[in-house]
Amino acid sequence: MSTIRERAEEYLAMRRALGFSLTTFGRRLMSFVGYLEARGSNVLATELAVSWATETPRSTDEVTWSRRLMVVRSFARHLQALDPATEIPPEDILPHHYRRVTPYLYTSTEISALMNATDGLRPPLRALTYRTLIGLLATTGMRTGEACGLDRPDVDLDDGILTIRATKYQKYRRVPVHPSTVAVLRDYAAARDRLCRSVNTPAFLVSTRGTRLDRGNLKYTFHPLLEAANIRPLPGRRRPRLHDLRHTFAVSTLLDWYRDGEDVQPRLPLLSTYLGHVDPKATYWYLTGTPELLARVSARLDAAFGEPSGPS
Repeated sequence: MSTIRERAEEYLAMRRALGFSLTTFGRRLMSFVGYLEARGSNVLATELAVSWATETPRSTDEVTWSRRLMVVRSFARHLQALDPATEIPPEDILPHHYRRVTPYLYTSTEISALMNATDGLRPPLRALTYRTLIGLLATTGMRTGEACGLDRPDVDLDDGILTIRATKYQKYRRVPVHPSTVAVLRDYAAARDRLCRSVNTPAFLVSTRGTRLDRGNLKYTFHPLLEAANIRPLPGRRRPRLHDLRHTFAVSTLLDWYRDGEDVQPRLPLLSTYLGHVDPKATYWYLTGTPELLARVSARLDAAFGEPSGPS
């Protein structure tokens, strides 16, 4: 009889073969399996699943608990077909709460300050790579993993096209970039090849060791850059992230459309495609996720239908 660990590993392998990355999901599932093993259980029971989901010393957030239990619930549905003794945690136990954290939106001055702060990094290749990375994220709205995943053939400097293969949903897309961005990328490529003679990766952006940038380690360089640029978190908010450059790009694009008097609604699918959103709802969120955009939408509605006459 297979152990629950073996079943979990088979389940993850099957889903990854279908194109799912399952980075956080896989880590959480194996954590739960270890929890069961530590208690001598080879059967998935609801009581143990809930206990594991809520025993999070670093968080008492119910949203975190519900997301942890969702991982177990997904695995339980698969496992029950193989082991009838498996219990699927009911949907009304720690029900799922969707909450999207309001991103930090960088000003153009702050983005310039971040890029200038990279001048303090050593050696020069590290400074140049991070300056290029920040500029690339700010001007394209790419995910950090997508930027790190770019290989040299993916960066077409002649046609000004980036081919993004390492996407969140295992699909690729082609992203046109502005000629000024192409010029910066061309300069980076020349300097990279001059400064790093020993390269062990096809990646476009490289570390000082000649390897691909590790997305998980970017924060250890980015956080000091925030300090150097004097960018502080807003009261009650988390620290600004490198990923927030993506949100800044999306919001700035929408605001520019509104300011230019564009009909934004039919253009949203274009932005969705450019950003690599599978579900357009992820792009629509920006319309209500930031105060200035919400005000622009409200003003446009008032202009179209007239100001409300008040409650009836």
